[in-house]
Amino acid sequence: MVVLHYTAMESAEKARDWLCNPKAEVSAHYVVAPCGTVWQLVDEAERAWHAGAGRWGDVTDVNSRSIGIEIANTGSTPFAASQMDALEHLLRGVLDRHDIPPERVIGHSDLAPGRKIDPGARFDWQRLSRQGLSIWPITQGAGNSADFFQNARLFGYTAEVSEDKIIKSFRLRFRPTAQGPSDDTDRTLMAHLAHRWPVQAT
Repeated sequence: MVVLHYTAMESAEKARDWLCNPKAEVSAHYVVAPCGTVWQLVDEAERAWHAGAGRWGDVTDVNSRSIGIEIANTGSTPFAASQMDALEHLLRGVLDRHDIPPERVIGHSDLAPGRKIDPGARFDWQRLSRQGLSIWPITQGAGNSADFFQNARLFGYTAEVSEDKIIKSFRLRFRPTAQGPSDDTDRTLMAHLAHRWPVQAT
């Protein structure tokens, strides 16, 4: 699995140095700067401390089962084109080397709903999907009367938090402009995700 984050810091270099500082008690395999520079901080075969508490499907120790990529961004600004280009190149290599399917590229907010919001509403998941590096749901053929929370669990979201937190996490990634209570579009999109990409531990 690959987990995408943003650094929430103004400087990519400061984020890189903090992730290398033992006092931080946090680390990641890679940092991607806005200019497109990629720093590898931890070998892909080694555990990095990037995910914290959370789960995806039946994976509860995400740090031991994933590669963490920190994207230098405050969370409130667009991600630079050169940065996205570099991320796509990096992801292609990681997915190929470890035989990771695109549905196993997730955000920190997916595995820790209600606790984390990165890589945030400004991140372009659709762009990654078009490159075969992540996934995007469709509204056709899924039906809008499906149980949102049941399908959320099938897709991978934890059942240990409230439906409200799951909806917020889901919308951060798939409907960043949506507001208010869950609606038919939420249910339809989640139904498609659950039936097209039901989670399996890898």
